[in-house]
Amino acid sequence: MLRNLVLEHLLFFDIETVPVCENFDGLDEEMQDLFDTKTAYQRKDGQTASEFYERAGIWAEFGKVVCISVGYFTYKNGDRQFRVTSFSGEEATLLTEFGVLLDTHFNDPTYVLCGHNIKEFDVPFVVRRMLINGVKIPNKLCIIGKKPWEVNHLDTMELWKVGDYKNFTSLKLLTRILNISSPKDDIDGSEVAKVYYEDKDIDRIIVYCEKDVVAVAQVLLRFKREELLSKEEILSV
Repeated sequence: MLRNLVLEHLLFFDIETVPVCENFDGLDEEMQDLFDTKTAYQRKDGQTASEFYERAGIWAEFGKVVCISVGYFTYKNGDRQFRVTSFSGEEATLLTEFGVLLDTHFNDPTYVLCGHNIKEFDVPFVVRRMLINGVKIPNKLCIIGKKPWEVNHLDTMELWKVGDYKNFTSLKLLTRILNISSPKDDIDGSEVAKVYYEDKDIDRIIVYCEKDVVAVAQVLLRFKREELLSKEEILSV
């Protein structure tokens, strides 16, 4: 399959999420109780829901999207380029803008969404947040009720599993063993909430998110046994 995969038909994407409120006290009493119940089995013995709240960004019910980065290959006169752009700001707005991009420029059946662990995290999270925010779900993300083989998404973690459904491999580990520059050279996912709420540095989060998109593209190039992207071939727009 990868041998016949057309790189220009792929839209790589990644999201960054944070807790919907800066701290546990920002939730109303009912949502605090619901978070307590939701996380009861994940918390260590004696750990309170408030102490565990820093991880709230991994659940769409208690987290929100603060950045979506996308990337795609272009070829002109034999020259390859990988263009990267990002959506950030108010959540409903960035989700709407991302949906419009999918419905206007990448709606054709030949286009495929690609990312690392997008089938289990990014896509479900985005769709749930679109539902919560009343945002129209683009055709590429309308997967509710579809069978797995009907979903036109390419997941590099799934490719790496090679049928081993017990296996989870982070993008950081995958880039390391494939000898690809790590996208985690500044911050990692556990620090995004602090950078967002305390440092108020969305630009740093955008850079981090775009690096992940580039890293996934590099992983796929490795899978296809093609030359990795050089710095000169990567353009942020």
